[in-house]
Amino acid sequence: MVAAVVAIWPRSDPPVAPRESIRTTPDLTAARAKAGLPACAAGDQGPADLRGIAAECLADGRSVDVAEVLAGRPVLVNLWATWCEPCKTELPVLAAYAEEPDAIDVVGLAVESRAADALELLTALDVRLPNLLDEDGTAKRKLRPVGLPASYLVGADGSVRLIENPRVFRSVDEVRQAVAHG
Repeated sequence: MVAAVVAIWPRSDPPVAPRESIRTTPDLTAARAKAGLPACAAGDQGPADLRGIAAECLADGRSVDVAEVLAGRPVLVNLWATWCEPCKTELPVLAAYAEEPDAIDVVGLAVESRAADALELLTALDVRLPNLLDEDGTAKRKLRPVGLPASYLVGADGSVRLIENPRVFRSVDEVRQAVAHG
C-alpha cells in the first residue's frame, strides 16, 4: 500500500537554479595582430558632445573615451558599419588619404557591429587606421548621421562638423578637398 501511495503521489521536479546569462568574449588576439591597427591615441578632453562615451579600441581591446581619442588635433572621424556596403568602398579611400604627408589624422568609428566582424573587414580591406568600436551605437545616436558612412571633421578646439558633400568619399582628392574646406 505504501508503494502504491508513493507511486501515485504528485511530484515536482527539484528546483533548478536559474541560469545566469554568461556572455563570453571571444579571444581576438590573433585577429587584432592580423589587422595590425595602430593604437588609439588619447588627448585630454576632446569634443564635448562625445565625452563620456566608452568605445573599444580595436587595436588592443581596451576601453577608451571617444572624445579623448579625438582630442587636441584636427581629426577626420568616419562612422561605418560592417553591414554597410558604401562603407566598404570608402574605408580604403580614407586609408589612402591618411598615408599622404599632409593628411590630418583619420579615425574610424565602427558602430552597431561586432569586434570580430570589424577586425575581419578591416583586414580584408587592408585598412590600417586607428579604429574604435561603438557596438551599441551610443556615439551614432549623439552625432545623428543621416546614414552610413558618415564623416565628421573634428577641430583641435573640439568642434564637430558633418561633411555633407560628398556623402561618400570615392577618391583621395575628395577627402583632401573636404578637409581643406572644413
